[in-house]
Amino acid sequence: METRVAVISIIVEDPDSVTELNAILHSFGEYIIGRMGIPYRERGVNVISIAVDAPQDTINTLSGRIGRLPGVTAKAACSNVTATHEKT
Repeated sequence: METRVAVISIIVEDPDSVTELNAILHSFGEYIIGRMGIPYRERGVNVISIAVDAPQDTINTLSGRIGRLPGVTAKAACSNVTATHEKT
């Protein structure tokens, strides 16, 4: 399986979507390298960055599912470097 490193940037404007967002991230946990969240209280948003190492389809699926949540925006930036891993 070919994977690449990517960063998914997430902006949460609706706090009611946080529970579902965390459930989605948990379900993709095997691909997540790290996560950083910054609450920006002055603007009433949360800024989250997720680093992943995953197949391109998985990156697209994760970003798309997150971006369909109400009050949540997500964009992915992917590296051009790929690696091949054996499926276990």
